[in-house]
Amino acid sequence: DLQPTLPKSDSLLACVSACAPTREKPAMNILLAADGSRYTKKALAYLIVNNLLQESGAALTVVHVQSPLPPHVTRHLERTVVADYYGEMAEKVLDPIRRFLQRHALKCSVDWTLGTPADEIVRAARKNKARLIVMGSHGHGLLGSILLGSVAQRVVAQSPVPVLLVK
Repeated sequence: DLQPTLPKSDSLLACVSACAPTREKPAMNILLAADGSRYTKKALAYLIVNNLLQESGAALTVVHVQSPLPPHVTRHLERTVVADYYGEMAEKVLDPIRRFLQRHALKCSVDWTLGTPADEIVRAARKNKARLIVMGSHGHGLLGSILLGSVAQRVVAQSPVPVLLVK
């Protein structure tokens, strides 16, 4: 019989594992895009509740992308002041995630960068050889995404790997 036998578990990881070839499987690299919103917290909770990190021995990279301050603001400030500002803003997002993962005895690497969020998330996924991008979706709906654009929509469109959106 050529049909794969699916495990009784309903977890996403179990289904992916059952359908994957049985050759040596590298650990899954997961990239979590973090913007500091409650949707990031939901995406992180989803990874924990569904054992996507524990069951697979996955390597988790958390990336935070900040849009650069406009040049008309930064030209009046010392570079160290601007750099300190970016660092503080990144830590406000990343430090709670680090602490949360430590409480669950999970390791991660964290990184932050400046740029266009969708482009930088996809770039980070390629750099880290991520096999899955996980991110929260603000769910602005059709009108919101037409008017505002959607980082999640752009990541899905540009990403070479699956994107899991948690709302």
